[in-house]
Amino acid sequence: MSNPLLEVITANRAGARAALPSICSAQPDVILAAALLAAEKGTTLLLEATSNQVNQDGGYTGMKPADFVSYVKGICAIAGLPEDALILGGDHLGPQAWRSMSADQAMAKAKELMKAYVQAGFTKIHLDCSEGCAGEEAQVGDALSASRAAELAAICEEFAPDPSRLNYIVGTEVPPPGGAREEGEAHSIEPTPPARASRTLQMHFDKFDELGLQDAKDRICGLVVQPGVEFSPFHIDHLPADDGKALRAALDPFQNVVFEAHSTDYQLDSAFPRLAHMGFAILKVGPALTFAYRQAIYALDQMLDWLEEDKRTAPKISKILETEMLSEPKYWSSHYQGSDQELRLLRHFSYADRIRYYWPQEKVQDALKALFAALQTHEIPETLLLQLFASRTVERARALQSHGFGIEKALVIAEIQQALDPYFFERVETPQLEEAL
Repeated sequence: MSNPLLEVITANRAGARAALPSICSAQPDVILAAALLAAEKGTTLLLEATSNQVNQDGGYTGMKPADFVSYVKGICAIAGLPEDALILGGDHLGPQAWRSMSADQAMAKAKELMKAYVQAGFTKIHLDCSEGCAGEEAQVGDALSASRAAELAAICEEFAPDPSRLNYIVGTEVPPPGGAREEGEAHSIEPTPPARASRTLQMHFDKFDELGLQDAKDRICGLVVQPGVEFSPFHIDHLPADDGKALRAALDPFQNVVFEAHSTDYQLDSAFPRLAHMGFAILKVGPALTFAYRQAIYALDQMLDWLEEDKRTAPKISKILETEMLSEPKYWSSHYQGSDQELRLLRHFSYADRIRYYWPQEKVQDALKALFAALQTHEIPETLLLQLFASRTVERARALQSHGFGIEKALVIAEIQQALDPYFFERVETPQLEEAL
Protein backbone atom coordinates (compact mmCIF):
# COMPACT_ATOMS: atom_id res chain seq x y z
CA MET A 1 0.00 0.00 0.00
CA SER A 2 1.35 3.42 -0.93
CA ASN A 3 2.11 6.03 1.70
CA PRO A 4 1.17 9.52 0.41
CA LEU A 5 3.06 11.25 3.23
CA LEU A 6 6.28 9.44 2.39
CA GLU A 7 5.77 10.22 -1.29
CA VAL A 8 5.73 13.95 -0.49
CA ILE A 9 8.73 13.58 1.82
CA THR A 10 10.70 11.67 -0.82
CA ALA A 11 9.91 14.29 -3.45
CA ASN A 12 10.93 17.12 -1.13
CA ARG A 13 14.24 15.46 -0.26
CA ALA A 14 14.87 15.00 -3.99
CA GLY A 15 14.64 18.78 -4.38
CA ALA A 16 11.04 19.18 -5.46
CA ARG A 17 8.90 22.05 -4.22
CA ALA A 18 6.52 19.64 -2.48
CA ALA A 19 4.65 19.94 0.82
CA LEU A 20 1.47 18.76 2.48
CA PRO A 21 -0.69 20.95 4.71
CA SER A 22 -1.58 19.47 8.08
CA ILE A 23 -5.02 20.55 9.29
CA CYS A 24 -5.06 20.87 13.07
CA SER A 25 -8.69 21.36 13.99
CA ALA A 26 -11.66 19.46 15.36
CA GLN A 27 -14.18 22.04 14.10
CA PRO A 28 -16.64 20.18 11.82
CA ASP A 29 -16.99 22.86 9.14
CA VAL A 30 -13.20 23.23 8.95
CA ILE A 31 -12.84 19.48 8.47
CA LEU A 32 -15.63 19.47 5.88
CA ALA A 33 -14.11 22.40 3.97
CA ALA A 34 -10.69 20.74 3.97
CA ALA A 35 -12.08 17.36 2.88
CA LEU A 36 -14.08 18.94 0.05
CA LEU A 37 -11.01 20.85 -1.13
CA ALA A 38 -8.81 17.74 -1.01
CA ALA A 39 -11.44 15.75 -2.92
CA GLU A 40 -11.73 18.53 -5.51
CA LYS A 41 -7.96 18.58 -6.02
CA GLY A 42 -7.58 14.80 -5.93
CA THR A 43 -5.00 15.00 -3.17
CA THR A 44 -4.36 13.67 0.32
CA LEU A 45 -5.89 15.20 3.45
CA LEU A 46 -3.67 15.18 6.52
CA LEU A 47 -5.70 15.91 9.64
CA GLU A 48 -4.31 15.99 13.17
CA ALA A 49 -5.59 16.03 16.74
CA THR A 50 -3.63 17.13 19.79
CA SER A 51 -3.35 15.31 23.10
CA ASN A 52 -5.33 18.11 24.76
CA GLN A 53 -8.14 17.87 22.18
CA VAL A 54 -8.45 14.10 22.00
CA ASN A 55 -7.14 11.55 24.49
CA GLN A 56 -8.09 8.38 26.35
CA ASP A 57 -9.99 10.50 28.89
CA GLY A 58 -11.89 12.45 26.22
CA GLY A 59 -9.84 15.67 26.05
CA TYR A 60 -11.60 19.01 25.78
CA THR A 61 -13.60 17.79 22.76
CA GLY A 62 -15.02 14.90 24.77
CA MET A 63 -13.67 12.49 22.14
CA LYS A 64 -11.36 9.54 22.60
CA PRO A 65 -9.07 8.69 19.65
CA ALA A 66 -11.46 6.07 18.22
CA ASP A 67 -14.35 8.55 18.50
CA PHE A 68 -12.36 11.18 16.62
CA VAL A 69 -11.51 8.74 13.83
CA SER A 70 -15.19 7.86 13.35
CA TYR A 71 -16.15 11.53 13.49
CA VAL A 72 -13.61 12.55 10.85
CA LYS A 73 -14.37 9.63 8.55
CA GLY A 74 -18.07 10.49 8.70
CA ILE A 75 -17.38 14.06 7.57
CA CYS A 76 -14.99 12.89 4.85
CA ALA A 77 -17.66 10.52 3.53
CA ILE A 78 -20.04 13.47 3.15
CA ALA A 79 -17.30 15.31 1.24
CA GLY A 80 -16.69 12.35 -1.06
CA LEU A 81 -13.08 11.94 0.05
CA PRO A 82 -11.92 8.30 -0.18
CA GLU A 83 -10.66 6.79 3.08
CA ASP A 84 -7.30 6.00 1.48
CA ALA A 85 -6.85 9.73 0.84
CA LEU A 86 -7.03 10.49 4.59
CA ILE A 87 -4.03 10.47 6.92
CA LEU A 88 -4.71 10.92 10.63
CA GLY A 89 -2.01 12.34 12.85
CA GLY A 90 -1.46 12.92 16.53
CA ASP A 91 0.15 16.28 17.29
CA HIS A 92 2.21 16.98 20.43
CA LEU A 93 1.63 13.49 21.83
CA GLY A 94 3.39 13.11 25.14
CA PRO A 95 2.95 13.74 28.86
CA GLN A 96 2.08 17.45 28.65
CA ALA A 97 -1.67 16.98 29.20
CA TRP A 98 -0.73 15.51 32.60
CA ARG A 99 2.34 17.62 33.36
CA SER A 100 0.96 18.56 36.79
CA MET A 101 1.62 14.93 37.81
CA SER A 102 4.97 13.36 38.60
CA ALA A 103 7.03 12.28 35.59
CA ASP A 104 6.30 8.59 36.20
CA GLN A 105 2.56 9.20 36.44
CA ALA A 106 2.48 11.52 33.43
CA MET A 107 4.48 9.09 31.30
CA ALA A 108 2.17 6.25 32.28
CA LYS A 109 -0.77 8.35 31.03
CA ALA A 110 1.20 9.24 27.89
CA LYS A 111 1.75 5.54 27.16
CA GLU A 112 -1.99 4.93 27.44
CA LEU A 113 -2.44 7.85 25.04
CA MET A 114 -0.07 6.37 22.44
CA LYS A 115 -1.77 2.98 22.63
CA ALA A 116 -5.21 4.54 22.12
CA TYR A 117 -4.04 6.66 19.18
CA VAL A 118 -2.32 3.93 17.18
CA GLN A 119 -5.01 1.35 17.87
CA ALA A 120 -7.61 3.82 16.56
CA GLY A 121 -5.74 4.19 13.25
CA PHE A 122 -3.57 7.28 13.66
CA THR A 123 -0.35 6.75 11.70
CA LYS A 124 1.50 10.09 11.79
CA ILE A 125 2.76 10.44 15.34
CA HIS A 126 4.44 13.58 16.69
CA LEU A 127 6.41 12.51 19.76
CA ASP A 128 6.73 15.59 21.97
CA CYS A 129 8.11 15.10 25.47
CA SER A 130 9.71 18.52 25.72
CA GLU A 131 7.57 19.88 28.56
CA GLY A 132 8.55 19.11 32.11
CA CYS A 133 6.33 17.39 34.66
CA ALA A 134 5.83 18.18 38.36
CA GLY A 135 9.10 19.22 39.97
CA GLU A 136 10.92 19.57 36.63
CA GLU A 137 11.95 22.55 34.55
CA ALA A 138 9.26 23.92 32.22
CA GLN A 139 11.27 22.59 29.26
CA VAL A 140 13.45 19.51 29.68
CA GLY A 141 16.68 18.99 27.74
CA ASP A 142 17.12 17.12 24.46
CA ALA A 143 18.43 13.96 26.11
CA LEU A 144 15.50 13.48 28.48
CA SER A 145 12.94 14.55 25.89
CA ALA A 146 14.36 12.12 23.31
CA SER A 147 14.59 9.29 25.85
CA ARG A 148 10.92 9.70 26.74
CA ALA A 149 9.98 9.95 23.06
CA ALA A 150 11.71 6.62 22.42
CA GLU A 151 9.74 5.03 25.28
CA LEU A 152 6.50 6.22 23.68
CA ALA A 153 7.57 5.02 20.24
CA ALA A 154 8.08 1.55 21.73
CA ILE A 155 4.43 1.58 22.82
CA CYS A 156 3.33 2.62 19.32
CA GLU A 157 5.35 -0.20 17.77
CA GLU A 158 3.83 -2.72 20.17
CA PHE A 159 0.18 -1.78 19.75
CA ALA A 160 -0.22 -0.43 16.20
CA PRO A 161 -2.19 -2.83 13.96
CA ASP A 162 0.53 -2.39 11.32
CA PRO A 163 3.66 -0.66 12.67
CA SER A 164 5.08 -0.35 9.16
CA ARG A 165 2.41 2.30 8.47
CA LEU A 166 3.66 4.55 11.28
CA ASN A 167 5.61 7.74 10.64
CA TYR A 168 7.25 9.61 13.51
CA ILE A 169 7.83 13.34 13.88
CA VAL A 170 10.20 14.44 16.64
CA GLY A 171 11.28 17.70 18.22
CA THR A 172 9.28 20.78 19.09
CA GLU A 173 9.36 24.55 18.94
CA VAL A 174 7.45 27.19 20.86
CA PRO A 175 4.58 27.86 21.20
CA PRO A 176 3.19 24.88 23.12
CA PRO A 177 0.01 23.12 21.92
CA GLY A 178 -2.78 25.64 21.36
CA GLY A 179 -0.63 28.03 19.36
CA ALA A 180 0.42 31.67 19.40
CA ARG A 181 2.80 33.50 21.68
CA GLU A 182 1.68 36.30 23.97
CA GLU A 183 1.40 39.81 22.52
CA GLY A 184 4.00 41.17 24.92
CA GLU A 185 6.70 38.81 23.71
CA ALA A 186 9.33 40.07 21.28
CA HIS A 187 8.21 40.27 17.69
CA SER A 188 11.48 38.87 16.33
CA ILE A 189 11.25 35.10 15.89
CA GLU A 190 14.61 33.46 15.35
CA PRO A 191 14.82 30.39 13.09
CA THR A 192 16.22 27.25 14.69
CA PRO A 193 20.04 27.19 14.49
CA PRO A 194 21.16 24.37 12.15
CA ALA A 195 23.44 22.87 14.82
CA ARG A 196 20.53 22.63 17.23
CA ALA A 197 18.36 20.90 14.61
CA SER A 198 21.11 18.35 13.93
CA ARG A 199 21.68 17.76 17.64
CA THR A 200 17.99 17.19 18.39
CA LEU A 201 17.55 14.78 15.51
CA GLN A 202 20.71 12.82 16.31
CA MET A 203 19.71 12.59 19.96
CA HIS A 204 16.41 10.96 19.00
CA PHE A 205 18.17 8.47 16.72
CA ASP A 206 20.57 7.59 19.55
CA LYS A 207 17.80 7.08 22.11
CA PHE A 208 15.83 4.89 19.70
CA ASP A 209 19.01 2.81 19.24
CA GLU A 210 19.41 2.46 23.01
CA LEU A 211 15.98 0.81 23.18
CA GLY A 212 16.65 -1.40 20.16
CA LEU A 213 14.02 0.39 18.07
CA GLN A 214 15.76 0.04 14.70
CA ASP A 215 12.55 -0.29 12.67
CA ALA A 216 10.95 2.61 14.52
CA LYS A 217 14.08 4.73 14.03
CA ASP A 218 13.81 4.17 10.30
CA ARG A 219 10.29 5.57 10.49
CA ILE A 220 11.40 8.94 11.89
CA CYS A 221 10.57 11.16 8.93
CA GLY A 222 10.21 14.67 10.33
CA LEU A 223 11.73 17.19 12.71
CA VAL A 224 9.81 20.18 14.06
CA VAL A 225 11.92 23.33 13.76
CA GLN A 226 11.23 27.05 13.63
CA PRO A 227 11.64 28.67 10.18
CA GLY A 228 10.88 32.12 11.62
CA VAL A 229 7.08 32.16 11.33
CA GLU A 230 4.73 32.85 14.22
CA PHE A 231 1.76 34.91 15.28
CA SER A 232 0.59 36.64 18.44
CA PRO A 233 -2.92 37.92 19.16
CA PHE A 234 -2.53 41.07 17.01
CA HIS A 235 0.72 40.44 15.11
CA ILE A 236 2.09 38.10 12.43
CA ASP A 237 5.77 37.22 12.05
CA HIS A 238 6.21 36.60 8.33
CA LEU A 239 8.73 34.19 6.85
CA PRO A 240 12.15 35.91 6.72
CA ALA A 241 13.74 36.62 3.35
CA ASP A 242 16.61 34.22 4.07
CA ASP A 243 16.65 31.19 1.75
CA GLY A 244 17.11 28.75 4.64
CA LYS A 245 19.91 26.80 2.91
CA ALA A 246 21.96 26.50 6.10
CA LEU A 247 19.02 25.05 8.01
CA ARG A 248 18.11 22.66 5.21
CA ALA A 249 21.72 21.46 5.10
CA ALA A 250 21.24 20.16 8.65
CA LEU A 251 19.12 17.38 7.12
CA ASP A 252 21.88 16.17 4.79
CA PRO A 253 23.21 13.41 7.09
CA PHE A 254 19.71 12.04 7.70
CA GLN A 255 17.97 10.13 4.93
CA ASN A 256 14.24 10.54 4.34
CA VAL A 257 13.78 13.22 7.03
CA VAL A 258 12.18 16.61 6.37
CA PHE A 259 11.19 19.58 8.48
CA GLU A 260 7.72 20.22 9.87
CA ALA A 261 6.64 23.84 10.37
CA HIS A 262 4.12 24.76 13.04
CA SER A 263 2.10 27.99 13.25
CA THR A 264 2.19 28.72 9.52
CA ASP A 265 -1.23 30.39 9.89
CA TYR A 266 -1.72 33.83 8.27
CA GLN A 267 1.47 33.68 6.19
CA LEU A 268 1.55 35.24 2.73
CA ASP A 269 0.63 32.85 -0.09
CA SER A 270 4.19 33.01 -1.38
CA ALA A 271 5.55 31.66 1.92
CA PHE A 272 4.28 28.11 1.45
CA PRO A 273 6.25 27.14 -1.68
CA ARG A 274 9.27 28.89 -0.16
CA LEU A 275 8.94 26.77 2.98
CA ALA A 276 8.79 23.65 0.83
CA HIS A 277 12.00 24.75 -0.90
CA MET A 278 13.61 25.16 2.54
CA GLY A 279 12.88 21.51 3.40
CA PHE A 280 9.54 21.96 5.16
CA ALA A 281 7.37 19.23 3.66
CA ILE A 282 4.68 19.42 6.38
CA LEU A 283 2.95 22.75 7.05
CA LYS A 284 0.71 22.96 10.11
CA VAL A 285 -2.36 25.22 10.05
CA GLY A 286 -5.31 25.52 12.42
CA PRO A 287 -6.27 28.85 14.00
CA ALA A 288 -6.31 30.60 10.59
CA LEU A 289 -9.06 28.21 9.50
CA THR A 290 -11.27 28.73 12.55
CA PHE A 291 -10.52 32.47 12.22
CA ALA A 292 -11.99 32.25 8.69
CA TYR A 293 -14.96 30.32 10.08
CA ARG A 294 -15.62 33.09 12.60
CA GLN A 295 -15.30 35.72 9.87
CA ALA A 296 -17.96 33.94 7.84
CA ILE A 297 -20.34 33.48 10.77
CA TYR A 298 -20.04 37.12 11.82
CA ALA A 299 -20.65 38.22 8.23
CA LEU A 300 -23.80 36.08 8.07
CA ASP A 301 -24.89 37.58 11.38
CA GLN A 302 -24.54 41.06 9.86
CA MET A 303 -26.42 39.87 6.80
CA LEU A 304 -29.41 38.92 8.93
CA ASP A 305 -29.37 42.39 10.51
CA TRP A 306 -29.72 43.93 7.05
CA LEU A 307 -32.46 41.52 6.04
CA GLU A 308 -34.60 41.77 9.18
CA GLU A 309 -33.54 44.89 11.13
CA ASP A 310 -35.83 45.35 14.15
CA LYS A 311 -37.89 42.28 13.19
CA ARG A 312 -34.97 40.00 13.93
CA THR A 313 -35.68 37.30 16.53
CA ALA A 314 -32.52 35.20 16.19
CA PRO A 315 -29.98 36.13 18.88
CA LYS A 316 -26.78 37.97 17.94
CA ILE A 317 -23.99 35.43 17.69
CA SER A 318 -21.31 37.80 18.99
CA LYS A 319 -23.37 38.63 22.09
CA ILE A 320 -23.96 34.97 22.89
CA LEU A 321 -20.26 34.24 22.48
CA GLU A 322 -19.27 37.22 24.62
CA THR A 323 -21.52 36.00 27.42
CA GLU A 324 -20.08 32.49 27.19
CA MET A 325 -16.48 33.71 27.13
CA LEU A 326 -17.01 35.93 30.16
CA SER A 327 -18.80 33.23 32.14
CA GLU A 328 -16.08 30.65 31.38
CA PRO A 329 -12.82 32.54 30.76
CA LYS A 330 -10.41 29.60 31.14
CA TYR A 331 -9.75 29.28 27.40
CA TRP A 332 -8.63 32.89 26.88
CA SER A 333 -7.79 34.63 30.16
CA SER A 334 -4.18 33.41 30.38
CA HIS A 335 -3.52 34.23 26.70
CA TYR A 336 -4.69 37.85 26.46
CA GLN A 337 -3.63 41.03 28.25
CA GLY A 338 -4.93 44.60 28.05
CA SER A 339 -7.70 47.01 29.00
CA ASP A 340 -11.34 45.94 29.07
CA GLN A 341 -11.82 47.25 25.53
CA GLU A 342 -8.66 45.54 24.28
CA LEU A 343 -9.69 42.27 25.90
CA ARG A 344 -13.12 42.44 24.28
CA LEU A 345 -11.52 42.86 20.85
CA LEU A 346 -9.03 40.08 21.56
CA ARG A 347 -11.76 37.68 22.60
CA HIS A 348 -13.46 38.07 19.22
CA PHE A 349 -10.79 39.04 16.70
CA SER A 350 -7.42 37.73 17.88
CA TYR A 351 -5.16 35.81 15.52
CA ALA A 352 -4.82 33.33 18.39
CA ASP A 353 -8.55 32.70 17.89
CA ARG A 354 -9.23 31.43 21.38
CA ILE A 355 -12.91 31.96 20.57
CA ARG A 356 -12.75 28.63 18.74
CA TYR A 357 -13.11 26.80 22.04
CA TYR A 358 -16.60 28.26 22.53
CA TRP A 359 -18.35 27.25 19.29
CA PRO A 360 -19.39 23.82 20.66
CA GLN A 361 -21.20 25.40 23.66
CA GLU A 362 -24.91 24.55 23.64
CA LYS A 363 -26.13 28.16 23.69
CA VAL A 364 -23.79 29.06 20.84
CA GLN A 365 -24.95 26.08 18.79
CA ASP A 366 -28.58 27.03 19.40
CA ALA A 367 -27.86 30.58 18.23
CA LEU A 368 -26.14 29.27 15.09
CA LYS A 369 -29.13 27.08 14.26
CA ALA A 370 -31.43 30.08 14.68
CA LEU A 371 -29.18 32.21 12.44
CA PHE A 372 -29.12 29.68 9.61
CA ALA A 373 -32.84 28.98 9.90
CA ALA A 374 -33.61 32.69 9.64
CA LEU A 375 -31.32 33.22 6.64
CA GLN A 376 -32.93 30.32 4.81
CA THR A 377 -36.24 32.20 4.76
CA HIS A 378 -34.75 35.00 2.63
CA GLU A 379 -33.71 35.53 -0.98
CA ILE A 380 -30.35 37.17 -0.44
CA PRO A 381 -29.41 39.78 -3.06
CA GLU A 382 -26.06 39.23 -4.76
CA THR A 383 -25.08 42.77 -3.87
CA LEU A 384 -25.56 42.06 -0.16
CA LEU A 385 -23.40 38.94 -0.47
CA LEU A 386 -20.69 41.03 -2.13
CA GLN A 387 -20.93 43.68 0.57
CA LEU A 388 -20.01 41.14 3.25
CA PHE A 389 -17.89 38.57 1.40
CA ALA A 390 -15.07 38.88 -1.13
CA SER A 391 -16.11 38.19 -4.72
CA ARG A 392 -13.82 35.13 -4.87
CA THR A 393 -15.54 33.72 -1.78
CA VAL A 394 -18.99 34.26 -3.30
CA GLU A 395 -17.86 32.64 -6.55
CA ARG A 396 -16.51 29.62 -4.67
CA ALA A 397 -19.73 29.42 -2.62
CA ARG A 398 -21.84 29.35 -5.78
CA ALA A 399 -19.80 26.37 -7.00
CA LEU A 400 -20.25 24.63 -3.64
CA GLN A 401 -24.03 24.89 -3.97
CA SER A 402 -23.77 22.12 -6.57
CA HIS A 403 -22.97 19.82 -3.63
CA GLY A 404 -26.40 20.57 -2.20
CA PHE A 405 -25.37 23.23 0.31
CA GLY A 406 -27.52 26.30 0.85
CA ILE A 407 -25.80 29.59 0.15
CA GLU A 408 -25.35 30.25 3.89
CA LYS A 409 -23.43 27.01 4.53
CA ALA A 410 -21.60 27.35 1.21
CA LEU A 411 -20.28 30.78 2.20
CA VAL A 412 -18.87 29.40 5.44
CA ILE A 413 -17.12 26.53 3.65
CA ALA A 414 -15.86 28.87 0.93
CA GLU A 415 -14.36 31.31 3.44
CA ILE A 416 -12.43 28.49 5.10
CA GLN A 417 -11.28 27.14 1.75
CA GLN A 418 -10.01 30.56 0.73
CA ALA A 419 -7.69 30.45 3.76
CA LEU A 420 -6.58 26.88 3.04
CA ASP A 421 -6.24 26.93 -0.74
CA PRO A 422 -2.75 28.57 -0.88
CA TYR A 423 -1.31 25.52 0.90
CA PHE A 424 -2.17 23.39 -2.14
CA PHE A 425 0.35 25.08 -4.42
CA GLU A 426 1.57 23.42 -7.60
CA ARG A 427 4.45 21.02 -7.09
CA VAL A 428 7.57 21.86 -9.09
CA GLU A 429 10.12 19.10 -9.62
CA THR A 430 13.81 19.72 -9.19
CA PRO A 431 14.88 20.67 -12.77
CA GLN A 432 12.47 23.61 -12.89
CA LEU A 433 12.67 24.56 -9.21
CA GLU A 434 15.21 27.37 -9.21
CA GLU A 435 13.57 28.99 -12.23
CA ALA A 436 10.12 28.77 -10.60
CA LEU A 437 11.33 30.46 -7.43
